[in-house]
Amino acid sequence: MTVAPVGIRRRLMKHPLGWLAAGFGSGFSPWAPGTVGSAAALLPWWFLMRDLPLPAYLAVLAAGFALGCWAAHWVIRETKIEDPSLVVWDEFIGMWLALLAAPAGWPWMLAAFVLFRLFDIAKPWPVSWADRQLHGGFGAMLDDALAGVYALAVLQAVALVL
Repeated sequence: MTVAPVGIRRRLMKHPLGWLAAGFGSGFSPWAPGTVGSAAALLPWWFLMRDLPLPAYLAVLAAGFALGCWAAHWVIRETKIEDPSLVVWDEFIGMWLALLAAPAGWPWMLAAFVLFRLFDIAKPWPVSWADRQLHGGFGAMLDDALAGVYALAVLQAVALVL
């Protein structure tokens, strides 16, 4: 990941697609923007998404993924950086996937956060494949979505055992 120059970053925050791609500003964190973006994703999930019926939740995920592809593509084009670190909307979608059907309670939310970050950083196959082989907005979004699916699978397996 590469950091965009300050002038470009300011310009991105003035555009709705830049604002979205940067996770409402969380992607501008000078330290660990992916982790900060993942943590920021918990707020809309907690207050707006966690009680949604499954079809509505899936619709939000699908729309968020599509919008994220568009926003990430726009930021990549504007910055001329293939994977700018300020693009963290993919972390939002990955976190929301990890939290899909999560049992109630903050310990499960914390577990989903840790698992998602683990899979996003470790990049097991096919996350690593998507990260290396796919480019543009879709590529930026897909690897984190796959990491979210891994986290979801592990979280659900643990919930079944407990």
